[in-house]
Amino acid sequence: MFFRSFIQTLPVLMGYLPLGIAFGILFANTSFAWYYGILCAMLIFTGAGQFLLVSLLAAHAGFFQIVIASFLLNIRHLFYSLSIMDDIRHFGIGKYYVLFGLTDETFAVLKSNQATLKLNSKDLEKNYLYITFLDHIYWIAGCGIGIFLGEYFAFNPKGIEFVLTALFSVLTLVLLQNSTCKKPFFIAILLGIFGLVVFPKEDFLIFSLLSGITILLIFKPLIAKKA
Repeated sequence: MFFRSFIQTLPVLMGYLPLGIAFGILFANTSFAWYYGILCAMLIFTGAGQFLLVSLLAAHAGFFQIVIASFLLNIRHLFYSLSIMDDIRHFGIGKYYVLFGLTDETFAVLKSNQATLKLNSKDLEKNYLYITFLDHIYWIAGCGIGIFLGEYFAFNPKGIEFVLTALFSVLTLVLLQNSTCKKPFFIAILLGIFGLVVFPKEDFLIFSLLSGITILLIFKPLIAKKA
């Protein structure tokens, strides 16, 4: 089962290594010790959240702003957890680790493989644990390599933060292509343009996320009906 899980996670490995390296290089250029970057990879384990953390630390953001921005950026993980609760309800203590390590990519691998492999409860638990663990190791390894390159080879990080923008652009286009309701996408575009003009630059992310959530909640019946 471990080897099968490893094969299933190879696409994640190909994505996590370069993205983790990019984060490590950026973190190495902050004023924090290298081991804090490793702890981020181990304990935070969220690519977008860690890139956001580096940006906010570089901008000398306050604790409250970091907490709010991180929560809003990663709130989608709550819905991932809810969608697999029936699958992991009868797992042992390892289910808490699965919930902790439920990234976008891990969730995608877990759900797609569950539909095709038809595993029994025991093998499904092993599969979930192995996939989550392997993805976690890939991310830690990528971040560690990046920190090493940034610390000891003075790697120039200029422009490397664009990898996260590229990743989210691809994910957004894939979701847009497969979605039957495209109105939230266009709402986000209009809100982003509006925010660039109206919202303060240093609080653009927080105000945009809050405004987007508010609009979607208020007009949810209309959007769902149209869809």
